[in-house]
Amino acid sequence: MASISGRAFASGSPWALSLAFVERQANLWKRYWGWELVWLVYGLVNTLAVTLIAEQLGQRGEAEPGVAQRLVLFLLIGTLVWAYLSAVLDDISLVVQWERWEGTIEHTLMAPVRRSLHLLGMSVFGVLHGAVRTLLIFGIALFFFDVDFSQADWLAAGSVAVVGSVSVAALAVLAGVLPLLYPERGSQMSLMVQASLLLVSGVYYEVEVLPAWLQALSVVSPATYFLDGIRGALIDGEGLADVLPTLGALALFALVLVPASVGIFAWAESYAKKTGKLKRQG
Repeated sequence: MASISGRAFASGSPWALSLAFVERQANLWKRYWGWELVWLVYGLVNTLAVTLIAEQLGQRGEAEPGVAQRLVLFLLIGTLVWAYLSAVLDDISLVVQWERWEGTIEHTLMAPVRRSLHLLGMSVFGVLHGAVRTLLIFGIALFFFDVDFSQADWLAAGSVAVVGSVSVAALAVLAGVLPLLYPERGSQMSLMVQASLLLVSGVYYEVEVLPAWLQALSVVSPATYFLDGIRGALIDGEGLADVLPTLGALALFALVLVPASVGIFAWAESYAKKTGKLKRQG
Protein backbone atom coordinates (compact mmCIF):
# COMPACT_ATOMS: atom_id res chain seq x y z
CA MET A 1 0.00 0.00 0.00
CA ALA A 2 2.81 2.39 0.91
CA SER A 3 4.55 1.75 -2.41
CA ILE A 4 1.33 2.35 -4.33
CA SER A 5 0.70 5.67 -2.57
CA GLY A 6 4.36 6.56 -3.03
CA ARG A 7 4.11 6.03 -6.78
CA ALA A 8 0.82 7.95 -6.95
CA PHE A 9 2.35 11.05 -5.32
CA ALA A 10 5.89 10.67 -6.70
CA SER A 11 7.43 13.69 -8.36
CA GLY A 12 6.02 14.09 -11.85
CA SER A 13 3.04 11.80 -11.25
CA PRO A 14 -0.43 13.08 -12.23
CA TRP A 15 -1.52 13.50 -8.60
CA ALA A 16 1.69 15.32 -7.70
CA LEU A 17 1.22 17.71 -10.63
CA SER A 18 -2.35 18.45 -9.57
CA LEU A 19 -1.30 18.98 -5.96
CA ALA A 20 1.35 21.42 -7.16
CA PHE A 21 -1.44 23.65 -8.47
CA VAL A 22 -3.24 23.30 -5.13
CA GLU A 23 -0.09 24.49 -3.38
CA ARG A 24 0.36 27.34 -5.85
CA GLN A 25 -3.20 28.55 -5.26
CA ALA A 26 -2.65 28.38 -1.50
CA ASN A 27 0.48 30.52 -1.85
CA LEU A 28 -1.42 32.99 -4.01
CA TRP A 29 -4.06 33.39 -1.29
CA LYS A 30 -1.31 33.88 1.31
CA ARG A 31 0.01 36.74 -0.78
CA TYR A 32 -3.45 38.31 -0.95
CA TRP A 33 -4.47 37.49 2.62
CA GLY A 34 -6.12 40.91 2.91
CA TRP A 35 -8.65 39.92 0.26
CA GLU A 36 -9.34 36.71 2.13
CA LEU A 37 -10.19 38.74 5.21
CA VAL A 38 -12.44 41.01 3.13
CA TRP A 39 -14.42 38.11 1.64
CA LEU A 40 -14.67 36.32 4.97
CA VAL A 41 -16.14 39.41 6.61
CA TYR A 42 -18.40 40.04 3.60
CA GLY A 43 -19.69 36.46 3.68
CA LEU A 44 -20.31 36.64 7.42
CA VAL A 45 -22.12 40.00 7.24
CA ASN A 46 -24.26 38.80 4.34
CA THR A 47 -25.20 35.64 6.26
CA LEU A 48 -26.13 37.56 9.39
CA ALA A 49 -27.95 40.40 7.61
CA VAL A 50 -30.18 38.11 5.53
CA THR A 51 -30.91 35.62 8.32
CA LEU A 52 -31.79 38.41 10.76
CA ILE A 53 -34.78 39.18 8.55
CA ALA A 54 -36.35 35.90 9.65
CA GLU A 55 -35.28 36.51 13.25
CA GLN A 56 -37.08 39.84 13.21
CA LEU A 57 -40.33 38.25 12.00
CA GLY A 58 -40.24 35.83 14.92
CA GLN A 59 -39.44 38.46 17.54
CA ARG A 60 -42.24 40.75 16.36
CA GLY A 61 -44.76 37.94 16.30
CA GLU A 62 -45.37 38.43 12.60
CA ALA A 63 -44.83 34.72 12.04
CA GLU A 64 -45.60 31.61 14.08
CA PRO A 65 -42.60 30.48 16.15
CA GLY A 66 -42.28 27.29 14.12
CA VAL A 67 -42.56 29.18 10.84
CA ALA A 68 -40.01 31.76 11.95
CA GLN A 69 -37.58 29.05 13.09
CA ARG A 70 -37.89 27.27 9.75
CA LEU A 71 -37.32 30.54 7.89
CA VAL A 72 -34.21 31.21 9.96
CA LEU A 73 -32.85 27.80 8.97
CA PHE A 74 -33.91 28.32 5.34
CA LEU A 75 -32.08 31.64 5.04
CA LEU A 76 -29.09 30.57 7.12
CA ILE A 77 -28.50 27.50 4.98
CA GLY A 78 -29.12 29.47 1.80
CA THR A 79 -26.57 32.15 2.66
CA LEU A 80 -24.00 29.58 3.81
CA VAL A 81 -24.39 27.49 0.67
CA TRP A 82 -24.09 30.63 -1.44
CA ALA A 83 -20.96 31.65 0.47
CA TYR A 84 -19.49 28.27 -0.43
CA LEU A 85 -20.61 28.29 -4.06
CA SER A 86 -19.41 31.84 -4.69
CA ALA A 87 -16.03 31.03 -3.10
CA VAL A 88 -15.58 28.04 -5.42
CA LEU A 89 -16.69 30.05 -8.45
CA ASP A 90 -14.34 32.92 -7.55
CA ASP A 91 -11.31 30.74 -6.88
CA ILE A 92 -11.56 28.90 -10.18
CA SER A 93 -13.13 31.35 -12.61
CA LEU A 94 -11.07 34.42 -11.65
CA VAL A 95 -7.66 32.74 -11.41
CA VAL A 96 -6.94 33.56 -15.06
CA GLN A 97 -7.36 37.26 -14.32
CA TRP A 98 -5.17 36.99 -11.24
CA GLU A 99 -2.41 35.29 -13.21
CA ARG A 100 -2.61 37.99 -15.86
CA TRP A 101 -2.06 40.57 -13.13
CA GLU A 102 0.88 38.55 -11.79
CA GLY A 103 2.36 38.07 -15.26
CA THR A 104 2.41 34.26 -14.90
CA ILE A 105 -0.43 33.28 -17.21
CA GLU A 106 1.83 32.45 -20.18
CA HIS A 107 4.11 30.30 -18.03
CA THR A 108 1.17 28.39 -16.58
CA LEU A 109 -0.53 27.66 -19.88
CA MET A 110 2.73 26.68 -21.61
CA ALA A 111 3.92 24.37 -18.83
CA PRO A 112 4.22 20.68 -19.87
CA VAL A 113 1.19 19.66 -17.79
CA ARG A 114 -2.05 18.22 -19.11
CA ARG A 115 -4.76 20.84 -18.89
CA SER A 116 -7.06 18.41 -17.08
CA LEU A 117 -4.51 18.06 -14.25
CA HIS A 118 -4.09 21.83 -14.06
CA LEU A 119 -7.86 22.36 -13.81
CA LEU A 120 -8.18 19.50 -11.31
CA GLY A 121 -5.68 21.15 -8.97
CA MET A 122 -7.45 24.50 -9.24
CA SER A 123 -10.79 22.84 -8.54
CA VAL A 124 -9.54 20.90 -5.52
CA PHE A 125 -8.17 24.07 -3.97
CA GLY A 126 -11.37 25.97 -4.73
CA VAL A 127 -13.52 23.33 -3.04
CA LEU A 128 -11.25 23.04 0.03
CA HIS A 129 -10.89 26.79 0.41
CA GLY A 130 -14.63 27.36 -0.01
CA ALA A 131 -15.39 24.68 2.59
CA VAL A 132 -12.99 26.16 5.17
CA ARG A 133 -14.32 29.69 4.71
CA THR A 134 -17.94 28.53 4.91
CA LEU A 135 -17.33 26.50 8.06
CA LEU A 136 -15.76 29.57 9.69
CA ILE A 137 -18.81 31.68 8.79
CA PHE A 138 -21.13 28.92 10.03
CA GLY A 139 -19.30 28.66 13.36
CA ILE A 140 -19.48 32.39 13.97
CA ALA A 141 -23.14 32.61 12.86
CA LEU A 142 -24.14 30.03 15.48
CA PHE A 143 -23.40 32.63 18.18
CA PHE A 144 -26.14 34.87 16.73
CA PHE A 145 -28.97 32.39 16.14
CA ASP A 146 -30.64 29.71 18.23
CA VAL A 147 -31.12 27.04 15.57
CA ASP A 148 -32.17 23.43 15.96
CA PHE A 149 -30.35 20.83 13.87
CA SER A 150 -31.65 17.87 15.87
CA GLN A 151 -33.42 16.45 12.81
CA ALA A 152 -30.52 17.08 10.44
CA ASP A 153 -28.97 14.22 8.52
CA TRP A 154 -25.36 15.35 8.14
CA LEU A 155 -24.36 12.31 6.07
CA ALA A 156 -26.96 13.11 3.44
CA ALA A 157 -26.00 16.80 3.47
CA GLY A 158 -22.32 15.94 3.12
CA SER A 159 -23.05 13.60 0.21
CA VAL A 160 -24.95 16.34 -1.61
CA ALA A 161 -22.09 18.78 -0.97
CA VAL A 162 -19.43 16.37 -2.29
CA VAL A 163 -21.32 15.35 -5.43
CA GLY A 164 -22.59 18.87 -6.08
CA SER A 165 -19.13 20.39 -5.76
CA VAL A 166 -17.98 18.54 -8.88
CA SER A 167 -20.57 20.17 -11.12
CA VAL A 168 -20.08 23.58 -9.47
CA ALA A 169 -16.32 23.36 -10.04
CA ALA A 170 -16.90 22.46 -13.68
CA LEU A 171 -19.26 25.41 -14.03
CA ALA A 172 -16.56 27.64 -12.54
CA VAL A 173 -14.07 26.39 -15.14
CA LEU A 174 -16.57 27.33 -17.85
CA ALA A 175 -16.86 30.80 -16.33
CA GLY A 176 -13.06 30.97 -16.27
CA VAL A 177 -13.09 30.81 -20.06
CA LEU A 178 -14.47 34.37 -20.17
CA PRO A 179 -11.31 36.10 -18.84
CA LEU A 180 -9.33 34.14 -21.42
CA LEU A 181 -11.50 35.37 -24.29
CA TYR A 182 -12.15 38.90 -23.01
CA PRO A 183 -9.11 40.29 -21.13
CA GLU A 184 -10.67 43.68 -20.34
CA ARG A 185 -14.12 42.57 -19.16
CA GLY A 186 -13.94 38.81 -18.69
CA SER A 187 -13.85 38.97 -14.89
CA GLN A 188 -16.97 41.13 -14.82
CA MET A 189 -18.69 38.64 -17.12
CA SER A 190 -17.75 35.84 -14.71
CA LEU A 191 -19.49 37.75 -11.94
CA MET A 192 -22.57 37.95 -14.16
CA VAL A 193 -22.62 34.14 -14.22
CA GLN A 194 -22.66 34.15 -10.41
CA ALA A 195 -25.43 36.75 -10.33
CA SER A 196 -27.54 34.65 -12.69
CA LEU A 197 -27.13 31.58 -10.49
CA LEU A 198 -28.05 33.64 -7.44
CA LEU A 199 -31.26 34.78 -9.11
CA VAL A 200 -32.59 31.47 -10.41
CA SER A 201 -31.33 28.91 -7.88
CA GLY A 202 -33.48 29.76 -4.85
CA VAL A 203 -30.78 31.00 -2.48
CA TYR A 204 -33.03 33.40 -0.55
CA TYR A 205 -36.46 32.17 -1.64
CA GLU A 206 -38.21 29.16 -3.11
CA VAL A 207 -37.85 28.95 -6.88
CA GLU A 208 -41.66 28.70 -7.10
CA VAL A 209 -41.94 32.46 -6.52
CA LEU A 210 -40.04 33.16 -9.74
CA PRO A 211 -41.82 33.88 -13.03
CA ALA A 212 -42.43 30.72 -15.05
CA TRP A 213 -39.66 31.46 -17.55
CA LEU A 214 -37.11 31.89 -14.75
CA GLN A 215 -38.31 28.71 -13.07
CA ALA A 216 -37.44 26.94 -16.31
CA LEU A 217 -33.89 28.28 -16.02
CA SER A 218 -33.63 27.10 -12.41
CA VAL A 219 -34.00 23.51 -13.64
CA VAL A 220 -30.68 23.74 -15.50
CA SER A 221 -28.77 25.26 -12.55
CA PRO A 222 -26.77 22.78 -10.45
CA ALA A 223 -27.04 25.21 -7.54
CA THR A 224 -30.82 24.64 -7.41
CA TYR A 225 -30.36 20.94 -6.67
CA PHE A 226 -27.43 21.65 -4.36
CA LEU A 227 -29.58 23.93 -2.23
CA ASP A 228 -32.62 21.61 -2.30
CA GLY A 229 -30.54 18.66 -1.18
CA ILE A 230 -28.77 20.49 1.65
CA ARG A 231 -32.00 22.05 2.92
CA GLY A 232 -33.87 18.77 2.72
CA ALA A 233 -31.18 17.00 4.75
CA LEU A 234 -30.64 19.71 7.38
CA ILE A 235 -34.18 21.08 7.80
CA ASP A 236 -36.43 18.11 7.05
CA GLY A 237 -34.05 15.35 8.11
CA GLU A 238 -34.05 13.64 4.71
CA GLY A 239 -31.68 10.69 4.59
CA LEU A 240 -29.53 9.32 1.80
CA ALA A 241 -32.44 7.44 0.26
CA ASP A 242 -34.52 10.62 0.17
CA VAL A 243 -31.84 12.72 -1.54
CA LEU A 244 -30.93 10.08 -4.13
CA PRO A 245 -32.87 11.90 -6.91
CA THR A 246 -30.95 15.08 -6.08
CA LEU A 247 -27.65 13.19 -6.05
CA GLY A 248 -28.55 11.65 -9.41
CA ALA A 249 -29.30 15.06 -10.92
CA LEU A 250 -26.03 16.50 -9.60
CA ALA A 251 -24.09 13.49 -10.90
CA LEU A 252 -25.68 13.97 -14.33
CA PHE A 253 -24.66 17.62 -14.30
CA ALA A 254 -21.10 16.54 -13.46
CA LEU A 255 -20.99 13.97 -16.27
CA VAL A 256 -21.96 16.66 -18.77
CA LEU A 257 -20.15 19.70 -17.36
CA VAL A 258 -16.75 18.18 -16.49
CA PRO A 259 -15.72 17.06 -20.02
CA ALA A 260 -17.45 20.09 -21.54
CA SER A 261 -15.56 22.50 -19.28
CA VAL A 262 -12.17 20.91 -19.95
CA GLY A 263 -12.79 20.84 -23.70
CA ILE A 264 -14.06 24.41 -23.91
CA PHE A 265 -11.23 25.72 -21.71
CA ALA A 266 -8.69 23.99 -23.98
CA TRP A 267 -10.31 25.58 -27.04
CA ALA A 268 -10.32 29.02 -25.39
CA GLU A 269 -6.67 28.60 -24.39
CA SER A 270 -5.71 27.77 -27.97
CA TYR A 271 -7.67 30.75 -29.25
CA ALA A 272 -6.07 33.11 -26.70
CA LYS A 273 -2.58 31.94 -27.64
CA LYS A 274 -3.21 32.39 -31.37
CA THR A 275 -4.70 35.86 -30.94
CA GLY A 276 -2.17 37.15 -28.38
CA LYS A 277 -4.63 37.73 -25.56
CA LEU A 278 -2.58 36.18 -22.76
CA LYS A 279 -0.34 39.15 -22.00
CA ARG A 280 -2.96 41.84 -22.31
CA GLN A 281 -3.73 43.50 -19.01
CA GLY A 282 -7.44 43.65 -18.06
